[in-house]
Amino acid sequence: MPKNENVFSSWRGRPGRLTSRLVHRGWRAVQRAGAVTADRPGPYRFARFGVGTRLAFPQGTIFGEPWIQLGDHCVIGQHVTLTAGMMPGLDLGPDPVLRLGNGVVLGRGSHVIASRTVEFGDDVFCGPYVYVTSDNHSYDDPDQPIGRQWPRSAPVHIGSGSWLGAGAVILPGARLGRNVVVAAGAIVRGEVPDHAVVAGAPARIIRRWAPESGWQPPLRTPAPVPISEDTTVEQLLALAERERAGEQRDGAGDTDVVAGQ
Repeated sequence: MPKNENVFSSWRGRPGRLTSRLVHRGWRAVQRAGAVTADRPGPYRFARFGVGTRLAFPQGTIFGEPWIQLGDHCVIGQHVTLTAGMMPGLDLGPDPVLRLGNGVVLGRGSHVIASRTVEFGDDVFCGPYVYVTSDNHSYDDPDQPIGRQWPRSAPVHIGSGSWLGAGAVILPGARLGRNVVVAAGAIVRGEVPDHAVVAGAPARIIRRWAPESGWQPPLRTPAPVPISEDTTVEQLLALAERERAGEQRDGAGDTDVVAGQ
């Protein structure tokens, strides 16, 4: 039974609801104002900031921007770290160290750390909390703290069209080909050929595309059918309603079968 509500307690709750709305509305305004774009660079001076690129607010740690190039129409999520050099204030020479191609997406909380060249091709999509670095700690000297030993560094290249799943780690010297899929949580080092899927720690190839035979091993599900560019919102809603109706009919049929048993 519905519980009777005291009118006075309802009134007392109104200030809290109003405060909540104001806080969320204010935070959205702060996010819009704090986002970094080519027209609103904030305190940063990147070597290149592409048209349509946006760094969401709040940003993570960012330094060495004069050696960072961002392509066009990139999407950089909240709390993403982008650094060039071991620390702020270094002169890294005449060439960019960290380069993002056009259409790159870096998910929330990702880190890209570059003291040697780190390059993303075009249309590389990264899930949240991806870690890409040109530097790794060394532990050659058993008498020195590992954090005080000079790191091992090597360039990193991520080929165009690749997808890095959530929590993937790309280590120094990694070179990924085109359209490579890195599974969530994988740790990648070395070279990965074009059109390969890698998973595990350390990552290994679990699937590859061969022109003569397709994907090996074969994909378990058919490819999704793309939505036509001229499809309207009304048509999409009607299609969703038709699918729901079909699921309800299928569910009713299953019930009839169980009842018949």
